[in-house]
Amino acid sequence: MTGSLVQWLRDNLGIIDSAAEIETLAASVPDNGGAYIVPAFSGLFAPRWRPDARGVIAGLTRFVDKRHLARAALESTAFQTREVLEAMRADSQVDLSILKVDGGMVANELLMQFQSDMLAVPVVRPIVPETTALGAAYAAGLAVGYWNGEDDIRRNWAADKTWEPTMAAGERESLYAAWNKAVERTYDWA
Repeated sequence: MTGSLVQWLRDNLGIIDSAAEIETLAASVPDNGGAYIVPAFSGLFAPRWRPDARGVIAGLTRFVDKRHLARAALESTAFQTREVLEAMRADSQVDLSILKVDGGMVANELLMQFQSDMLAVPVVRPIVPETTALGAAYAAGLAVGYWNGEDDIRRNWAADKTWEPTMAAGERESLYAAWNKAVERTYDWA
């Protein structure tokens, strides 16, 4: 729902005119001003599985403005990613050491840094950010013998940029605790 949240800010609230504007707006403030957005437009999915949840904006004060809401929207993406990765870690007992990202939102450098901070691991964006489409092309190439094997494909992958975590652990956990508090406010609406 994270991409839908940016669209909602654009189409429903008119806070931004294009999705690309959200980074500039969000970067114009040092933090979210205590505001959190939980985009449970159709309930909460993995790992919470709460169809009764609905979206909330929590922590509003007169100080919070559209810049803080833009930042809170981006941050919600990182918080949701952390939730899913923590569930995966609990199920697999495998610790994450690096996160390789792809898709449209990876162009947002503020989000990538915040994601690295929330996970406390490096976040790596590849040169080709749409790896789903690239993966389909690689699979087709393997099927027709264009590639000799998976090693040929692995050699084609290259990093564009890496973000290292810079946030102190105490701040990271405080922000995440506030996010969880906001998420709990979404329960039992529907």
